[in-house]
Amino acid sequence: MTFASTWAELEPIGRNARTGGYRRYAWTDEDAALREWFTAAARARGLDVVVDRAGNQWAWWGDPDAAPGVVTGSHLDSVPDGGAFDGPLGVVSAFLALDALRARGFTPSRPIGVTNFGDEEGARFGVACAGSRIITGQLDADRARGLRDADGVPMAEAMTRAGHSPAALGRDEEALRRVGSYVELHVEQGRRLVDLGRPVAVGSSIWPHGRWRLDLTGEANHAGTTRLADRDDPMLRLAAVITAARQEAQARGCVATVGKVQVTPNGVNAIPSAVTAWLDARGSDEAAVRAVAAAVGGVGGGATEESFTGATAFDPALVARVAALLDDAPVFGTGAGHDAGTLATAGIPSVMLFVRNPTGVSHSPAEFAEQADCLAGVDALATVLADLAGAPGGPPQ
Repeated sequence: MTFASTWAELEPIGRNARTGGYRRYAWTDEDAALREWFTAAARARGLDVVVDRAGNQWAWWGDPDAAPGVVTGSHLDSVPDGGAFDGPLGVVSAFLALDALRARGFTPSRPIGVTNFGDEEGARFGVACAGSRIITGQLDADRARGLRDADGVPMAEAMTRAGHSPAALGRDEEALRRVGSYVELHVEQGRRLVDLGRPVAVGSSIWPHGRWRLDLTGEANHAGTTRLADRDDPMLRLAAVITAARQEAQARGCVATVGKVQVTPNGVNAIPSAVTAWLDARGSDEAAVRAVAAAVGGVGGGATEESFTGATAFDPALVARVAALLDDAPVFGTGAGHDAGTLATAGIPSVMLFVRNPTGVSHSPAEFAEQADCLAGVDALATVLADLAGAPGGPPQ
């Protein structure tokens, strides 16, 4: 199967014809269609498909219980109106890398797995990398079951509707012991490769990053009859919070965004009674990131931490090995969170590959990768998999 034909199978699912962006949220009809696509792609290649306790999908070439395997893949869900490449490029490239290895007559000495981690973006229930965090125990099962979407639907109910038992949620020892190492390919979310003139890079680390909720209260009133002096308008506090996020991040060498807001009652002619805003803050230094959140919270009357992930360094020996395999490919860290970071935190040797994005834009329909660079990424991934799964000794443990 070619890249173009495989990509064409996946591309229409969850696409908004008006914006060109994607809405692929966890445990929805779109998610079910994506899972069906993954299963079909795996079975077309003769791979055995299993689902873990959190609903993550695994497709195996070889017996995963014979020895810890080399796993690759990514996720298929998206942010609201996100791009086509964030996540899916890694899954498609994983299947095509297996095709390339088979075309070369390669036989792995240890099993190779392709995975589709669920709810990586956290767009529906607010916690990123939920699928990988649940099976590693980094997200408590009871907390996960109780997470609610914007309509108040708990994750447990959404999972049940989708045919997956929420009672099964929890750390999954069986799934984890099958993973000897993890290699995640991802479209670059920035322009470093454009500046370097290279199609592929190796990821070395993930910056600390967190999400905080700010609950801003006021008094509902009539927008046309209430004097300005008599108004208690939480939108003014929201404006101050947004400005503070930019200023505090800039002062501390971080990045911060207020990208999600809920307004009550959300009427054009009504002064709001409440506003809930979410802050995303990241940076190379954890103390600086937390200082940004504390300062913004001080402006907004407090900030509730909903998730935080400290700095994650990928396995140094594995990073060096992969970079050398790929003709001394560039090596750099990223401010974006990934399932590879979750697995690395759980003690699984992990590394990432980045494929050039000529726009430098991500989480947007403008996100892109040229087919030639995608093919270079597939070739790089196949090279890495062949090295890690080919030798009798296998990947570093």
